[in-house]
Amino acid sequence: MLVLYFRADGTPEGAIGHVGLVDWALMERSTSSSRSADAAPSTEQFAAAIREAEDWAATAHEANRRLEALDAATVAISQELSLERVLQIIVDSVRPLVGARYAALGIPDEHGSMERFITSGIDERDRDEVGAFPRGHGLLGVSFRHGETVRIADIDADSRSIGFPAGHPEMRTFLSVPVKVEGRAIGNLYLTDRLDGGPFSEDDERLVESFARHAGLAIHNARMHEELRQLAVLQERERIAQDLHDGSIQSLYAVSLALEDTEELMGIDPAQATDRIDHAIESIHGTIQEIRDFIMGLDPDASTAVDLLAGLTALTDEFERSTLIEVELASDPDVPLDPDETLQLVQLTREAMSNVARHAEASKVSVNVEDRRELLRLSIIDDGRGFDTGARQRPGHHGLTNMHARAESLGGSLAIESDDDGTRVVFEMPRGERSGGKESST
Repeated sequence: MLVLYFRADGTPEGAIGHVGLVDWALMERSTSSSRSADAAPSTEQFAAAIREAEDWAATAHEANRRLEALDAATVAISQELSLERVLQIIVDSVRPLVGARYAALGIPDEHGSMERFITSGIDERDRDEVGAFPRGHGLLGVSFRHGETVRIADIDADSRSIGFPAGHPEMRTFLSVPVKVEGRAIGNLYLTDRLDGGPFSEDDERLVESFARHAGLAIHNARMHEELRQLAVLQERERIAQDLHDGSIQSLYAVSLALEDTEELMGIDPAQATDRIDHAIESIHGTIQEIRDFIMGLDPDASTAVDLLAGLTALTDEFERSTLIEVELASDPDVPLDPDETLQLVQLTREAMSNVARHAEASKVSVNVEDRRELLRLSIIDDGRGFDTGARQRPGHHGLTNMHARAESLGGSLAIESDDDGTRVVFEMPRGERSGGKESST
């Protein structure tokens, strides 16, 4: 609110409100040559100065609103690691940033053609009517080819436009901004038709260019995380293949050796031959279960989940289906971890539960995740028969060794306690400066 005070003769005496802006406006509107140092501003001058001050205040408010919107948008894309979701969040965030009706993100392939085209503001039915996404010709290809911002007030009047396909929404104004990482264009942001009906401004252009820089980093980070996750999955599959070779395949080879002379033994000692066959069948059944446990570890929902709770849920659900052992899963929500940490913890849990399935004869397993301010704790507890934790592992069995190796790779520690009441496996990882760590609050 702005409150004005006037003298009895109608001249302004003072104001409370935008007084600093008003004084500045009055100084701008008058010069030393136009009035003397002790001359008072007229009512008209004062009113005009107030209008200018209010206009400047509105402009400042709008600029502040845009900066806040830009900050919120960049935070939103920086917190996501899935590439598909990052791309969609980018186009959904840039559209309201400048009040555009439509937005899109084009990603080129290695030959410069449009490989992906993510949209915002157009519903699925209209998208289906348009058909295949554009190839990067016409105006869409200008930024693609030259890596420059393009701002147009009338698409139809521009000579570079090649029109729209049948079923495409009508569009008039256009803004295209390249998305770059380290000077290399990796995509383009496209915006059309401001909601207020006006053309895109220089301020719109600068705002989208600023957002595009953050978008480029977000896309680059998401791609790096996907590559790291795929590499981790490949390494995990190589490890499991080695375990299968050292364990299951060797077990089957031993069975085959035991059965080689069974036919001959049948004529000499049928009872002993029968016992040997029964033992072979039991060994084969055990090996089949072991292979199923390994297959469970390759479940894509568990091995590639970005969210720890989602990965553990997929793992424990499959464990219950394949073993008929009851599993109780409890976890703090939204545990912040990077994809590699998530994968390692899911696989550590898988190995602990595989040991339960193969050796513990348990009826119940509890998996608990506690995310404290300075420590992450993962516990796997079963009610089966325990084992001697100090005994040497049998040849071809690397479960405990692998679990300790995973714990060390995460900068954490692993403790295993076992007795007649069951086994307790506890992994602890300091949160500290690790990527997923929570900051303490005071």
